[in-house]
Amino acid sequence: MRKCLWLWGLLFFALGFAWSITAERNPCTERISGSAGDVLEDDPVGRLKVYVYELPSKYNKKILQKDPRCLSHMFAAEIFMHRFLLSSPVRTLNPEEADWFYTPIYATCDLTPTGLPLPFKSPRMVRSAIQLISSSWPYWNRTEGADHFFVVPHDFGACFHYQVTDSSLPRLAGILPILRRATLVQTFGQRNHVCLNEGSITIPPYAPPQKMRARQIPPDTPRSIFVYFRGLFCDVNNDPECGYYARGARAAVWENFKSNPLFDISTEHPTTYYEDMQRAIFCLCPLGWAPWSPRLVEAVVFGCIPVIIADDIVLPFADAIPWEEIGVSVAEEDVPKLDKILTSIPSHVILRKQRLLANPSMKRAMLFPQSTLPGDAFHQILNGLARKLPHPKSVYLNPGEKILNWTAGPITDLKPW
Repeated sequence: MRKCLWLWGLLFFALGFAWSITAERNPCTERISGSAGDVLEDDPVGRLKVYVYELPSKYNKKILQKDPRCLSHMFAAEIFMHRFLLSSPVRTLNPEEADWFYTPIYATCDLTPTGLPLPFKSPRMVRSAIQLISSSWPYWNRTEGADHFFVVPHDFGACFHYQVTDSSLPRLAGILPILRRATLVQTFGQRNHVCLNEGSITIPPYAPPQKMRARQIPPDTPRSIFVYFRGLFCDVNNDPECGYYARGARAAVWENFKSNPLFDISTEHPTTYYEDMQRAIFCLCPLGWAPWSPRLVEAVVFGCIPVIIADDIVLPFADAIPWEEIGVSVAEEDVPKLDKILTSIPSHVILRKQRLLANPSMKRAMLFPQSTLPGDAFHQILNGLARKLPHPKSVYLNPGEKILNWTAGPITDLKPW
């Protein structure tokens, strides 16, 4: 029975190969129809004004000087958003006319020698910055941060003590208490999770636009790979039994499809990784420790249909990007049926997804280019902030009114930074 399924899948694969050649050699694109397409192409200029606090360089530039790797890390959005806003037409130098206030802190630019994040000092940095702006300007105290936004691109956003569960040590779990009225611009997005506030703006992780652009292959190259994935299937260093990492979804991919000729999957990360994605029809984007990964950005940019395996994920710019039309969502429990699911998608559906992915506006929305472009990820963030205006009157506090608990959290978080 399994051999028959493979033969059927290979026939489908051959047909898919032909569809892809036809689609690629006739490089037509399709604009998403209706309001979603309009939202994706919105121009935020004239719809909001942002005041950028001028902070001492110890909160941003000096941190970057210590570790320039932060410029190319998947968390680099916090750096490039700061640079973008400094020269953006939405910036105002008059805080009295601002709709939003931005505090430029690089809380995620603290990496181990191997490039892993060390966010455990971040609460002290954030608290120190907020103490500074609340004592130097009157605007934080009017709302306790409800008209402020922070870029927190760490794996779990502003849950800096992310390894703590809310059932074991509730004082540590969840979003840093002092940020719970602010709008968080974060890569982490999972419904009904303690690390996601209602009203947060979920963004894509940073992927280097110049590097990706330099690895483009000719557009008429056929997509000869049916399913592609490179990455860990089990994090043996942190989960030797493979029972927790990716909630078992990645392990299930390997167990079920390691010998399937339709699946080009491996832990090895070849130098042709970007080129291979451009030769694939489907690219797997499974959860890891967090629901998101840069594969989602890479798949969209390279026109490979993203296969999203992450239950309850909140996708980047979901109010603008039509994920259900450009990708395929597969429940974690359905991973063993992944071959049947993908080979059963009709050819006209695949072709339409490829045409939508070929639309430049779809790709721009996922990237943070150093030379900004209309509709890029910077503009999608601003659009998200503009859609939250005007602020309801309820966000403004009465004189002397306090809601946030400034002393909540462990003693180590309260130490001066």
